[in-house]
Amino acid sequence: MNGIPTPTVDIQWASDAPDAPDEARLCEWVRHAAIAAGGVVGDITLRIVAEEEIRTLNRDYRDKDAPTNVLSFPFEMPEGLPEDAVEPLVGDIVICDAVVHREADEQHKPLDAHWAHMVTHGVLHLLGYDHIDDDDALVMETLEIRALGELGFPDPYSAGHDDGQAPAENMEFNP
Repeated sequence: MNGIPTPTVDIQWASDAPDAPDEARLCEWVRHAAIAAGGVVGDITLRIVAEEEIRTLNRDYRDKDAPTNVLSFPFEMPEGLPEDAVEPLVGDIVICDAVVHREADEQHKPLDAHWAHMVTHGVLHLLGYDHIDDDDALVMETLEIRALGELGFPDPYSAGHDDGQAPAENMEFNP
């Protein structure tokens, strides 16, 4: 794709997720987000889960005992292993179908648009982007808006696509 390296994507279904996009769309969104960030070589696992699993992960890794929409876990090479000991791994993204569905309803957003946003958001976290301070948030949100726009989705932060309230707190994990 335009000479920009894209990751391989593995989709894991740990939930029925009847309203989730199909694997082809999920993979397209992962790759597109990676391209928007300049590209990446390696494997990304996208795991679709139920509320119980994401709540456990959120509690264990973020000390927040509640389900959330997306968590990102960048791969860290174990100490002592040579760099070429394993295939290039980017990391894992975990998305909760039920939370994404609920948020899309509450924020009056098209479900596919919200899914694409959560996938894009998770990929950007894997690639080192964050929104802890305002300057970093502006960079990350600008990339998200551009990437989603290129896919034909509206600006996820625009008040015109929700109920006029500020976006829900993003609760993803980025160590």
